[in-house]
Amino acid sequence: MPKINGNEIRPGNVLEHNNSLWSAVKVDHVKPGKGGAFAQVELRNLRNGSKLNERFRSADKVERVRLEQKDQQFLYENDGMLVFMDTETYEQVELPAEILGDRRPFLQDGMTIVVEFHQEEALNATLPQKVTCQVVETEPVVKGQTAANSFKPAILDNGVKVMVPPFVGPDEMIIVNTETMEYSERA
Repeated sequence: MPKINGNEIRPGNVLEHNNSLWSAVKVDHVKPGKGGAFAQVELRNLRNGSKLNERFRSADKVERVRLEQKDQQFLYENDGMLVFMDTETYEQVELPAEILGDRRPFLQDGMTIVVEFHQEEALNATLPQKVTCQVVETEPVVKGQTAANSFKPAILDNGVKVMVPPFVGPDEMIIVNTETMEYSERA
């Protein structure tokens, strides 16, 4: 595995540190008035979700790990575990539901998502960037409301509340960005 200097760490990098796998969440490069520069890195453990703040000097060497990404199909949820299947080998893997956090409602039956593996161990799951949802409930259009950035609240079929433009009505299909949890466009 390639070793990188401490000042080359970027958000999203996966590192092997203290005999565990960590994802760099936030990286701040600090240059104090006295002493050498360092990178203040907030790390999240990929196995148990714990967080750690660590300082890496530019002379420090860190193992950078490349995770293998595979497309997997979501099958079902069982006792807080999400079950995914490899569409080529039909092997099934389980990941805890909290790995998706507040994006969990956007996971739909049969959806293809990206699961990241390290030496055959499933560590992380990523939803598609855009998901199609149906508007269940929203306020009626108010005539004369033509302000450029006027949005109204809407409740989707998965229970998530998003802000939508005034022209979107109930029972319409919209596309939601899963990274920002915001309305993107009509479907």
